[in-house]
Amino acid sequence: MEWIKKISQIWKTKDIRNDILFVLMVLIIFRIGAHIPIPGVDVSGLKDFFASNQMLGLLNLFSGGGLENFSIMMLGVGPYITSSIIFQLLVMIIPKLEELSKEGEAGQRKINQYTRWATVPLAMLQGYGFITLFQNQGGYKILGELTSFQYIIAIATVTAGTMFLTWLGELISERRLGNGISLLIFAGIVAGLPTTIQQTFLAFDKTQITSMVLFGVIAIVTVIGVVFITEGQRNIPVSYARRVQGSKMHGGTNTHLPLRVNQGGVIPIIFAISVILVPPMIAQFFTRASSVWLAGGADFVINMFNNQIFYGVFYFVLVVAFTYFYSAVVFKPEQIAENLQKQGGFIPGIRPGRPTIDYLQNTVFRINLTGSLFLGLIAVLPLILRAYTGVNTLVIGGTSLLIVVSVVIETVKKVEAQMQVHEYDAY
Repeated sequence: MEWIKKISQIWKTKDIRNDILFVLMVLIIFRIGAHIPIPGVDVSGLKDFFASNQMLGLLNLFSGGGLENFSIMMLGVGPYITSSIIFQLLVMIIPKLEELSKEGEAGQRKINQYTRWATVPLAMLQGYGFITLFQNQGGYKILGELTSFQYIIAIATVTAGTMFLTWLGELISERRLGNGISLLIFAGIVAGLPTTIQQTFLAFDKTQITSMVLFGVIAIVTVIGVVFITEGQRNIPVSYARRVQGSKMHGGTNTHLPLRVNQGGVIPIIFAISVILVPPMIAQFFTRASSVWLAGGADFVINMFNNQIFYGVFYFVLVVAFTYFYSAVVFKPEQIAENLQKQGGFIPGIRPGRPTIDYLQNTVFRINLTGSLFLGLIAVLPLILRAYTGVNTLVIGGTSLLIVVSVVIETVKKVEAQMQVHEYDAY
C-alpha cells in the first residue's frame, strides 16, 4: 500500500527518523512531567472540582491533564500563548517592534526573546491565581494552608514548568516537523482522549444511541471539512515579463501565487480558547470577596459564560476575529507586491504597485471569510450538539477533534516537505 511505502521511506531517511524519535522523546518527557504533582495537594478533591467546572475542564485539556493533577506543568503553554498574542498585537501598534519584525530572522528571534521574557511574569501571576483559587474552594479539600515559603516554591515550580515546556516546544520547532507548541497541545489532547471516551460511555444509556450516532456522523464530516479547508487554496496567476541580460533572455513564464483558505491553521482556535477562558477564571477569584458588588460582578461573569448561547456566540466571534488577525500578521501584501515588481512579475489585468496590494488584500479578505466562518462553525458545533444530546463530553471532544486533525495535517505536510528536501539533495 502507498501509505506503508511512505512510512518505510520516512523511516529509512536517517535525519527524519532521528527527528521523529527526538520529538517522541520530548513528548514522553512532557507526559511524565504532567503527572508529577506538587506536594500537599489532594488529587481526588481536585478532580471532583474540575468535574464540576466546564471552563477549568477545558483549560485542563490544553495543559495535558497537568492542571487536574496540579503537576509541575499545571499551566502548560498557556502563559506563552498569552504572551505571543500580546506581542503580536504590540508589533502592529508599536513602530519599533514593527521595524524589528521587518528585519527578517534576526528581528523575529529578538521578538521571540521578548515573548519568552514576558512569559515568566505571566506564568507567575497565573500560578499565583490558580493556587489562590484552589485554596478558596471551601467545598473541596484541595489545598491546605501554605506558608509564605511554600507559596514561593509552588509558584517558582509551576513557572519553571511552563518555561521548560516552552523550551521543549522550541526544540520541536527546530526539527521542522511542525509547530512545537501545537504539538505539545496535541499530545495533551490525545493523552486525555481515552478519559473523555470513557466518561462518555460511562454516562451512556440506550436512549442516547441516536445522539451518539449523530455525533459520530458529525465527527466524520468535521474531519473531512477540516481537511478540505486546510488543503484548499486560491491560486493567483502571476506572469513574468521577458527581459534580456547579456546574451540570455529571462522571464516570460507564467506561474501562480498560492493563498491558503486557512492560513492560520489551528492557531486561531488556540488563541480564541486562551482568551475565552480568562474572564471566568479571573472571576473565580472574586466570588468570595468581602465587597458585595465585586462578588456579585464575579458571579454575573461566571453565569454569563455558563450560558451556552453567550459562550457559543463569543467563541464563534473570537475564532473569526483571530483568523483575520493572524492572517494580517503573517500575510504582507505590500511585501509581496514589492517583490513581484522587483522580479518583473505582475498579476494579469492588475497594475503593479497599489492596485496589486489592494487586489491581494481584497482576495485574502474574501478567502478568510470562508475559512473563518467554517472554523467558527465547527468550533461551536459541539455546543449545538450538546444542547440536543445532553452529553457534556462532546463539547471538549469536538474542540479536541478540530485541533488534532489540523495539527496532524500540518505535521504530515512538514514531514513530506522534509522528504522532498532530502530527495533533491540526493540528486
